[in-house]
Amino acid sequence: MSQDQTENQKDNNGTLRQAQGDPVSGRGQKKPLRIGKIIVDRNLCIGAASCIAVAPGVFQLDSENKAVVYNEKGDNDENILLAAKSCPTRAILVFDEEGNQLYP
Repeated sequence: MSQDQTENQKDNNGTLRQAQGDPVSGRGQKKPLRIGKIIVDRNLCIGAASCIAVAPGVFQLDSENKAVVYNEKGDNDENILLAAKSCPTRAILVFDEEGNQLYP
C-alpha cells in the first residue's frame, strides 16, 4: 500500500487527514480529521498516564488516579489521537464530529 493510500496521513500543511476513497482513481476525497468527542472508559483506565504525557492540555488524573478529559480542545486532533493510541488498555474512545468512532 502506498503512502497516499494509508488510512490517516498528513497533507502538505501537516494536517492529519483521513483517506476516503481511492486517491489514484480520484474517487472519494480526503477530509480533515476532526475530533468531536473524547471519552475515557473509567472501568478500563489504570492510570498509566501515557495520555497525559502526550496531550497534557487535554487529560489529567483525578483523585482516583483515573484519566479524565478536562479540555477537549487542549491540543490538536493529531496529538489527541496519539494520546488515545498510547493508552495500554485502550480506555480512550475518540469520535469524529459526526459521531463516528475513530479509535479504538
